[in-house]
Amino acid sequence: MLTTSTTRVLEPHELDAALAVLDRDPVSNAFVAARVQVAGLDPWRLGGEMWGWYSGGRLESLCYAGANLVPICATPEAVRGFAERARRAGRRCSSIVGPAETTAGLWSLLEPSWGPAREVRARQPLMVTSSMPVDVPPDPLVRRVRKDEMDVIMPACVAMFTEEVGVSPLAGDGGLLYQARVAELVTAGRSFARVENGRVVFKAEIGAATPHACQIQGVWVAPEYRGRGLSETGMAAVLRYALSEVAPVVSLYVNDFNTAARAAYRRVGFREVGAFMSVLF
Repeated sequence: MLTTSTTRVLEPHELDAALAVLDRDPVSNAFVAARVQVAGLDPWRLGGEMWGWYSGGRLESLCYAGANLVPICATPEAVRGFAERARRAGRRCSSIVGPAETTAGLWSLLEPSWGPAREVRARQPLMVTSSMPVDVPPDPLVRRVRKDEMDVIMPACVAMFTEEVGVSPLAGDGGLLYQARVAELVTAGRSFARVENGRVVFKAEIGAATPHACQIQGVWVAPEYRGRGLSETGMAAVLRYALSEVAPVVSLYVNDFNTAARAAYRRVGFREVGAFMSVLF
């Protein structure tokens, strides 16, 4: 048994211990928890390593190290341990994302060797709801995207990603990984859109999903349709699906400077319960 504080890669047989840590905050941890519940801890299936911070032989904190570096329930001591391991391994991720305070601490330790970042979004409010709005009717034209509509949904997905992240998801591998992720959500019935004349005017996805919570992502309204309330009625429609078919709590996080989106989400019933931080490379 480990008797000192240390960090190491978790083994597949430690799945229950990892899930116990993730369950401490099922809303904030939904993204990683969803991956672990499907893939377990095998790095090939998980798409990255799961690092564990042990104190006195007990698993206290986690850090997912894949396309994103994500600290989970990380104490200050764990953050230092994860930062040291990340420095030794070198940067392989495209972003660091997680609870704002923890992520800020991790980035402060990694910035001297990993910096500069392309962009740092220091505060992204985490918003949740567990009920439908009483005064925003769901848009009846928002529906699940069909499997044969990949050519319809992809341009909107690319536009959303480019607008949000600042780079095109088609760079590098030509968009193969991104298209595969979009197709995965469409196949799972978790991609929603309002389509007019063969063109998407509103879209959103239910991304991470566990029995405890799910996360709405990729909310986008075509530029010429903005200001008409489609984001509110569209979100109400997606929220109806999420609460009735996926999980009892629905979350999302949004950039603090996007005041219009934050106001729209509040009108649909979301309330701020914390904040995330993203460091983009």
